[in-house]
Amino acid sequence: MVDQFLGTWKLCDSQGFDEYMQCLGVGFATRKAGAMAKPNVIISKHGEEICLKTESSLKSSEIKFRLGEEFDETTADNRKTKTVITCNDGVLTQVQKWDGKETTIKRELKNGQLVVTCTMGDVKCVRVYDKVKA
Repeated sequence: MVDQFLGTWKLCDSQGFDEYMQCLGVGFATRKAGAMAKPNVIISKHGEEICLKTESSLKSSEIKFRLGEEFDETTADNRKTKTVITCNDGVLTQVQKWDGKETTIKRELKNGQLVVTCTMGDVKCVRVYDKVKA
């Protein structure tokens, strides 16, 4: 299930993040600050509930969810979304919907790294994280 994702992950590479944030409607100043941040992602599990925390010197955010159950999410860039996260074939897929828009964030493990692919329309961003600790 999600056990392979558990632990602390540190951003080591990011491609297309500015374009992706622009597509989401994030303002210029926030995009520039976001591009500078090198966040850690901490994924933990408590019973059936999964916690996904993103921490950086700029901003931290946290969501708690159960797989397959829709929940209200306020994103780091302050969008209010209806979000569903599923786990199939080793891929953790997060779908956010708001104001008639939709974005998909897929997390998967490749060569011991957490590869996060964010897609909205034709815009795609890939962020790669190294595991810091289990």
